[in-house]
Amino acid sequence: MKCDVVLLDTGGSNFTSLQAAIERLGARCLHSRDPEQIRAATHVLLPGVGSAGAAMQAIAAQNLAPLIRSLSQPVLGICLGMQILFGHSDESEVDTLGLIPGRVRRLPAAHGIRIPHMGWNAITAVRDDPLLSGVNGQDFYFVHTYAADDSDATLARCTHGQAFPAVVRSGNFYGVQFHPERSGPQGSRLLANFLGITA
Repeated sequence: MKCDVVLLDTGGSNFTSLQAAIERLGARCLHSRDPEQIRAATHVLLPGVGSAGAAMQAIAAQNLAPLIRSLSQPVLGICLGMQILFGHSDESEVDTLGLIPGRVRRLPAAHGIRIPHMGWNAITAVRDDPLLSGVNGQDFYFVHTYAADDSDATLARCTHGQAFPAVVRSGNFYGVQFHPERSGPQGSRLLANFLGITA
């Protein structure tokens, strides 16, 4: 099946590297905030750079929240895009999309643990899922200060001072706390796995 991927344009995100990573896999990829294009896509990406408050303001300004919640195709939130799939973020003290139960909290500082968590770190699967095929135990590139609560949605964890969800899933909604587009061959493999998931 030929994939038509839409990167949701929520403002403030740099789409270039993610779009290039998807197109290298042979998929058509565009960024859009047009409801018809989003609904027609085979796969949707929810990237995120910046703060939860700014992301939710952009989503509200475009009235995208009801549309995102209604999507039935595979949706992948990346970094902040994963965090706003949850119900509330302590960053900006803002209610987010509520697609996955739980809260996003600041990672605690500790001796020898730098916050933000920035750099390469391995993920450990806790449940089997097609998204994780061939990437369990691999290192991915993280840049974040906040992390989601652990829950039944957790597919894989990472440890930086404490364990936190690195990959989550609830129905057709997936999230990764790291940046697959910056994570070399294993990042490409994860994105290919996502494109292989069908509604």
